Amino acid sequence: RKALNHELSKLFNKMWDMDVNRLMPGKDYTIDLQGKAGATQQGDSAVQDSAARHLFHNVNEERLKSIKTFATFISLLDNYERSTGVAEVVTPGEIAENNCFLDAILATEVMKLAHEYLLKKNLAKPKLADFKHQLYDIWFQLYARKEGDRPDSCGFEHVFVGETRRGKQILGLHNWVQFYLQEKLNQIDYKGYVARKNKTRPDQDDQVLSIQFSWKGSVKPIGSIFIGVSPEFEFALYTIIFLLAEERVTRETVKIEEYELQMVVCRHGHHIGTAYPVLLSTSSE
Repeated sequence: RKALNHELSKLFNKMWDMDVNRLMPGKDYTIDLQGKAGATQQGDSAVQDSAARHLFHNVNEERLKSIKTFATFISLLDNYERSTGVAEVVTPGEIAENNCFLDAILATEVMKLAHEYLLKKNLAKPKLADFKHQLYDIWFQLYARKEGDRPDSCGFEHVFVGETRRGKQILGLHNWVQFYLQEKLNQIDYKGYVARKNKTRPDQDDQVLSIQFSWKGSVKPIGSIFIGVSPEFEFALYTIIFLLAEERVTRETVKIEEYELQMVVCRHGHHIGTAYPVLLSTSSE
């Protein structure tokens, strides 16, 4: 495992502390962890369900809708065709929604700090409009998941919305708001938590979880997600790691709060292919 990246850990903790839009466990939402997920492989349809109820017991939706970055983020979640291989059609209305979302996150302290940091590294344009353009390209520019196919995907769709491949495989879907909303529509079935090495079970107030779930008929054996964090927080983290690296797959070990995480970012040319946290362990052990 790669050594801890102290510089990024320090930066990300600062972002964590200034993420005023983050929802607080027990206050703005409650989760219901239930049982430990069974062992399974990607593509298995019959898996043991260790959770009869939803993962999200409740979420303060009034609070979500009143925070501009969450509200503009939620409006993007229905803009995508879930299947890979099916060309995406982006309407002028959707482009406007993408821009509203970027404007909202760029006004936050979290993204201002990200911009400042990237400027110091000569990885971002100084003018906000240029930086926004850069973010649009990284996250919203469409590309083909497989060579030569039609443009069926983008970083935002993959990471935050989720995609399916041939109805057998879940790709992406690493965002708690999308998870909660899909659960409310009974599209997602939470199967249980995946315990960390030395911790018997997660706590109600853990803000990073490893979970197992099924969505649209396929099972994701293990997926890690931040819980409660704002969209700008995740956006900032992934964008920074993406811009700092050149290789196709980047793994940075960071410690945010008490969570030891491996942040994984894969590139698809000049765009984000996927990005997600992997929970390594906690310091309370």
